[in-house]
Amino acid sequence: MKKQIWALVSLLAITVMLLAACVRNDTAVQANSAAQLLRLDYVSSIDNSNRQYFVYLPVGYQQNSDKKWPVMLFLHGNGERGNGLDELDYTLIHGPLYEAWVQKRDLPFIIVVPQLQMFNMGQVSYIANRSRADIPKRLTDGIPPRPDMFASIRPIAPAEPVSDMSAVPPLLPDGWEHAEQDLLAILQNVQASYNTDGSRLYLTGISYGGFGSWFMASKHPELFAAVAPVVGWGHPDLMPPIAQAQTPLWVFAAGRDSAVNKNYFYPGIETLRQLGHSEVRFSMLEQAEHDAWRQVYAGEDLYNWLQQQQLPVRPAVN
Repeated sequence: MKKQIWALVSLLAITVMLLAACVRNDTAVQANSAAQLLRLDYVSSIDNSNRQYFVYLPVGYQQNSDKKWPVMLFLHGNGERGNGLDELDYTLIHGPLYEAWVQKRDLPFIIVVPQLQMFNMGQVSYIANRSRADIPKRLTDGIPPRPDMFASIRPIAPAEPVSDMSAVPPLLPDGWEHAEQDLLAILQNVQASYNTDGSRLYLTGISYGGFGSWFMASKHPELFAAVAPVVGWGHPDLMPPIAQAQTPLWVFAAGRDSAVNKNYFYPGIETLRQLGHSEVRFSMLEQAEHDAWRQVYAGEDLYNWLQQQQLPVRPAVN
């Protein structure tokens, strides 16, 4: 009888050990397949300051060592500027990183998000009065509710023709053009450090970042498989290199935008047409205010379109 009892105890002990091992293995698999958000260090060429940028590694990145992942560079808007250290978290408020990390969506991109220096913008009211309470948190369980889109009493009205953009500056002041070399260095580091698909580097940005997207596309059209500026228009002067490279574009504007003049989108896009650019999509979200980016990035269409764009040959970032 004692032998039978001891045999039963031994069997139970072995069973418990096997179950524990299975739980550990399952936990390890889940940890390896989970998305990751990294903070990487760099020294800015602008002022030699020590800064950081976000790199999001998608679900399954650790498990698929042979897979080459597309890279999405996101340029934030004016309100998310900062010191690139503790203020970097403000870049989580909007865009694809908010969708992937905070809303836990399975977006199959390595997402790269740097932070623009403050320059002379620190006293702008929506920057001076911002609070860390505005930064969304990734919840252990579930996801936070999405904020409401901006309300507007502006009427929905047609755009007005603009025939001459010669007196309009091509870029907003103190924008992403100052960070051109930093952005190139960041992309070079990401491409060297992670399993990236060199033929699928995508660029998108909102507001100030939309203007920055146009600038980078004009300066380096050979780098990007596709570019998607959101609520940031492109000046006609920037268009010739983009048209020559036939860089696929999807441009988004907001019909009730109170921050960016929607009329100014048309001259640049018409210039592309006149230059023979055939890879341009233009969406005017007539009902939306300036935060039309919420609608754009919360959907699926942009991500699906981006994944269809690919360069036949991928030059190195330099």
